[in-house]
Amino acid sequence: MTTDSEFFKVLPVEEALARLFAQWHHRVMPESLDVRQASGRTLAEAVYSPCALPAFRRSTMDGYAVRAADTHGASQSLPAMLRVTGRVVMGEPAEMPIERGQAVEIHTGGMLPPDADAVVMVEKTQTFGENMIEVMSPVAPGENVVDVGEDMLRGDMILRAGQRVRPQDIGGLLAVGELRVIVAARPRIGVLSCGDELVAPEETPQPGQIRDINAYMLAALIEQVGGVPVLLGIARDTLDDYRTRAQSGLEGCDMLVLTAGSSVSSRDLTRTVIENLGAPGILQHGLAVNRASQRYSRCVTANR
Repeated sequence: MTTDSEFFKVLPVEEALARLFAQWHHRVMPESLDVRQASGRTLAEAVYSPCALPAFRRSTMDGYAVRAADTHGASQSLPAMLRVTGRVVMGEPAEMPIERGQAVEIHTGGMLPPDADAVVMVEKTQTFGENMIEVMSPVAPGENVVDVGEDMLRGDMILRAGQRVRPQDIGGLLAVGELRVIVAARPRIGVLSCGDELVAPEETPQPGQIRDINAYMLAALIEQVGGVPVLLGIARDTLDDYRTRAQSGLEGCDMLVLTAGSSVSSRDLTRTVIENLGAPGILQHGLAVNRASQRYSRCVTANR
């Protein structure tokens, strides 16, 4: 067995990663996606509101829509007397007029009539005779009311590019009628195993064989960070089969992960395969994964 002393020129993980990222060419491939399926995805483009929110003045309380001036000076000892002339129906436009000394019953989220400028909480009132209420506390113009565009104006940025979509963001997008967003396509990451001793997990290993578990563990990790794993099977320990499968996998994916032997022996085909995949080739062979104990991990990484 021959060896290669270069393997022992290991680097700390942080330095090896810096060397890798110096060669990394970041590329975002955009795709259009239904907002309702976008949770956890990363936006490739910023989203701007196509409308104001809310689109109409709304009450934030159950109570009565009034002209604020009609409640000036109201108190428990000297309440303001208002006549109730109607009721706002939820989900319908509120077009009834409110004249001086009048009030309209309204519920939380209801549309404010055009002549009203405030809402008196129902707790601050009590009924008095038929269609009359006593208002026992004054309200200021705009009190207990959400105005048009108070949450968001037309053209406001809702979400910035590069932001990960959260469940609450989906609600905000749908609230302004945005049904699709442009997100970064999930990278396709190929996983290729190599080794004559490997068999599929569903097979019963014969003497000298083991089940291929690395590929499925890596696939789960890829899904966990948002990628799409592409399992490329098991290559045999021949240069032609290994190289052919690796080249084909790299051409059909954004990244290729090889799980195979990479040592100092003459049977280390992984290094040769990576060098044949094109520039930049092998950036580092050997990582110091535990400085305290000086134990080393044999790792080879190829990126496209």
